[in-house]
Amino acid sequence: MSYSNAGAERLTKNARREAAREKSKMLRDQQRKKEKRSRFLIQSGVILAAVAIVAIVFLVVSSSVRPPSAGPSNMASDGILIGQDMKAVQTAAIAPGATPTPNVRDQTSGVISIQIFLDYMCPVCGSFEQTNGEQIATLVKSGAATVEIFPFAILDRASQGTKYSTRAANAAACVANYAPNQFYEFNTLMYDPAIQPKENSTGLTDQQLIAVTVQAKVENAANIATCITDQRFAGWVLDAHDRHLAGPVPNSNVTSVTSTPTVIVNGVQYTGAVNDATAFRAFVLQAANANFNDNATPTPTPTP
Repeated sequence: MSYSNAGAERLTKNARREAAREKSKMLRDQQRKKEKRSRFLIQSGVILAAVAIVAIVFLVVSSSVRPPSAGPSNMASDGILIGQDMKAVQTAAIAPGATPTPNVRDQTSGVISIQIFLDYMCPVCGSFEQTNGEQIATLVKSGAATVEIFPFAILDRASQGTKYSTRAANAAACVANYAPNQFYEFNTLMYDPAIQPKENSTGLTDQQLIAVTVQAKVENAANIATCITDQRFAGWVLDAHDRHLAGPVPNSNVTSVTSTPTVIVNGVQYTGAVNDATAFRAFVLQAANANFNDNATPTPTPTP
């Protein structure tokens, strides 16, 4: 009986050792599988991160190197030139990648040349328009002056992500393209205190911009509405923005346009108060009687 019990005990110990070895092997196998899964997940994460970085770099590069866009008709200079009886000078559109064609000022004609670079969200532009828009319109209607208006989207950062300046400049381009002779009326309405949005607001919606064009009694209203919602000339707005910043403004003493409004009369930049109609009138009269040369410096506003 004693021998039999010792044998059974040895067999039991052997079974326990074998069971322990099997369990240990199983645990090692599980640990190896766990480590393999961890390595796979880490490698996959690294690969996904690398792909994400490549995608971000691609987006940045592709957005910074955007293809050039065609401009609107009647804005071959990046601006629309309006003359006697508020009729726009009609021109072909700027081809993609082409250089704008500046309007040549006839210095022997006696006609005053007024150029305005503006942003439709700019409150100072609004103040200038409300103060001087009527007297500019009077000069232009009579044939004593021309006014060339350059929509310049410089305040997108101030519209809470809606890119109002770009959308408004695109709307202006749509009007220039389809209804150039109503452009000045549209431009005037955009600075009406009841219409112009405050800086750092969301700005007008596309439908509200369309409503302004209707209020301006534009021709081809349906085409203009589609042009606005499609943002047809948004690419041109960005291209023109870059050109204005790079400068110079042809036939003027302005090396680049970095703020709005930038107002130029007969090639000389106006640096007086935007809300002083008398000062601006005196500057216009002075510029009309002065001979401009490429080395001229901005002339201070004279005392009337």
